[in-house]
Amino acid sequence: MNKEKKLKKMRKFTWADVFFYVFMAVMAFICLFPFLHVLSKSVSQESFVVAKKVFLLPKGFSLNAYKKIFADSSILRSMFVSLVVTIAFTGIGMFLTISAAYALSRKELKGRKIMTFLIMLTMYFAAGTIPDYLLMNSLHMLDTWWCLILPLCFAPYNLLIMKNNFQATVPDSLVESALIDGAGHIKILRSIIIPLTKPIIATIALFYAVGRWNAYQDALYYIKQRTDLRPLQLKLYYLVVAAQESFQAEGGVQGVMTNPEVLKAATVIFATVPILIVYPFVQKYFVQGTMIGAVKE
Repeated sequence: MNKEKKLKKMRKFTWADVFFYVFMAVMAFICLFPFLHVLSKSVSQESFVVAKKVFLLPKGFSLNAYKKIFADSSILRSMFVSLVVTIAFTGIGMFLTISAAYALSRKELKGRKIMTFLIMLTMYFAAGTIPDYLLMNSLHMLDTWWCLILPLCFAPYNLLIMKNNFQATVPDSLVESALIDGAGHIKILRSIIIPLTKPIIATIALFYAVGRWNAYQDALYYIKQRTDLRPLQLKLYYLVVAAQESFQAEGGVQGVMTNPEVLKAATVIFATVPILIVYPFVQKYFVQGTMIGAVKE
């Protein structure tokens, strides 16, 4: 009987399944290829990278690029800055997003459609770099921690996703019952809304954290005098620029300075590793959050 069941299961495996698995394997390889290529370049000797002979596997194993990165004592300081800014940025962003999403998801809030429209309007009409810089300057926030945290800590798109999720996930009857029992909105948010919407909260938090961790353009504009406030991405950017200028000044002589291409690859890997370490801990909630609304009963 067991053999017959196994044969039936094997017969169900069609060419469509084969095509599906092959297609998924190819797509997985396409997604992983850029990372594997950059990783191989970062641990290859400069001569092979310059000759463009590095594809998927490293050639002439070398850690000179990583030694160059860790030789700069300010790298650890920049990593600390990025860590503090990312945590503060994500915390403030999630507080604002959850609070606004809950308020705008309540039908009893008068004018919520107008307020939602005005908030969404900022997605399409941004002030621009120069007005933002002038605003930071007038608020005396240049060369401070706050210029890296406050300007982008609220994303209207994330608010829209979370508001719609609150409306779709939490029944109105549940909130109304809690209100009848005497619960306040803060207690409802803490005891009902947040526990029921953990997947989307984890997803939005990851969006905020990854976006802030990878950003460096705002720091490039706002951090000028206080080099101790340079986040990791900006520090690595300056490191690559300095290596490139030195390499060009020496006429591209190998052995004088780490090749910029190798150093670029090493900086990408160095900046990506922290995200790869954090992601497995929120993967379950992230997958659930991204799949919400994909299947309707």
